[in-house]
Amino acid sequence: MGRELQVTFDCADPAALAGFWAEVLGFVVQPPPEGFDTWDDALEAMGVPPDRRNDASALVDPDGRGPRIYFQRVPEGKAAKNRVHLDVRVAPGLSGDERMTALEHERERLQALGATRLGRHEPAPPLQGGHIIMADPEGNEFCLD
Repeated sequence: MGRELQVTFDCADPAALAGFWAEVLGFVVQPPPEGFDTWDDALEAMGVPPDRRNDASALVDPDGRGPRIYFQRVPEGKAAKNRVHLDVRVAPGLSGDERMTALEHERERLQALGATRLGRHEPAPPLQGGHIIMADPEGNEFCLD
């Protein structure tokens, strides 16, 4: 029996980080429960006070293939390098200069959204195609692969 996978980010601003990752992945904010037009309407009906309405956010793949991405507010900031990170596959099947050009193009787009470039690893055939290390707006590392 297969399992569903959810990726969870601890963060300071779930709505903002969800918005960033929605742009990165082409995902959408999970729709509110049936019977509600907006999350604010749903949370109001659930009795969630306004100052707690950004405690969490979630993204879903509009095609239904990718995992749900969940963002939860935590009081502490990021303190160390991630032990697990996402590889955003933006250049599958490409190699050499063509691959690195595609990765740099995506890096530019993501930096305009608030990401930070941390490093670049050049292709080292036959095993490594090259990748760019990035951080999201809250410092979570990920790779453009």
